[in-house]
Amino acid sequence: MGKILVTGASGHLGRKTLDHLLKRLPATQLAGLARDPAKAQDLAGKGIDIRKGDYFEYDSLLKAFEGVDKVMLIATHGFTDRNTQHYNVITAARQAGVKHVAYTSIVRKEGSDFVLPEGTETDIFGEQTLKASGLTYTLVRHPPFMEVLQFFIGEKAYEAGVRVPAGSGKAAPATRDDLAEAQAVILSAEGHENKTYTLGFSELASSEDIASALSEIHGKKVPYVTISEQQYIDN
Repeated sequence: MGKILVTGASGHLGRKTLDHLLKRLPATQLAGLARDPAKAQDLAGKGIDIRKGDYFEYDSLLKAFEGVDKVMLIATHGFTDRNTQHYNVITAARQAGVKHVAYTSIVRKEGSDFVLPEGTETDIFGEQTLKASGLTYTLVRHPPFMEVLQFFIGEKAYEAGVRVPAGSGKAAPATRDDLAEAQAVILSAEGHENKTYTLGFSELASSEDIASALSEIHGKKVPYVTISEQQYIDN
C-alpha cells in the first residue's frame, strides 16, 4: 500500500490532519508536503515522511508524490493564483500515479449562481479539474473556521456590537481540529470514493446567535446590527 500524503503540512489544517491520521495509521504510511520542511520538523520527529514541494514548482510535486496512493490537497490561500497551484497538484498527482485526491473547498449552496472571487470561484475550478482528471476524488467542503470568527465580526464586537451584512443567514462554523479529524477519517477508510461532503458543526448559528453568546460571555448586552455590504467594507 502506498502512502497517504497531506499537503500544507506546516500549516494549521495540514498539521492537524496528519496528527489525527497518526491515531489511525502507522507513521510509515504517512507523508506531508511542505515548502519548507524545517517548519514541519515536529511531524518528522513522529516518523512522518516530510517531503519538500511547492504548488508552483511542478517537478517538485512529481518527486514528492512518488509512491503515494492518496493526496489530501489542502487548498491554498486566496489571491495567490489558486487555479494554477491546484491544477499543478492535481495534474502532477495523476502523472505520478496517485490514485485518489481529496480536495478542501468552501461550503456553498447547491445550485447557487453566487460566486465569491478567489473563494468559491477558484474552488469550482479546482473541483471541476479534479473530476475531469480521471482520478478517484473526494470533495471536502469546509464551513468558516471557528478560530477566525473574530476576523469577520471585528475586534471591538463587545463595544460596537456584531455589525455584519448577514441578515438572518446561518452557518455552522467548526474548529480546524474537528475538520482535520473528519479528513483523517475520510483518508484512512474506504467508502469515500467519488463523494462530496459538506462539513460543519452540528448546529447552525446566525450572527444574532453569535451576539447572544458574546452577551452571555461578556455579562453585558452585545447588540447585533445588520449593515450593508458597503458599510461593512468601509468599516
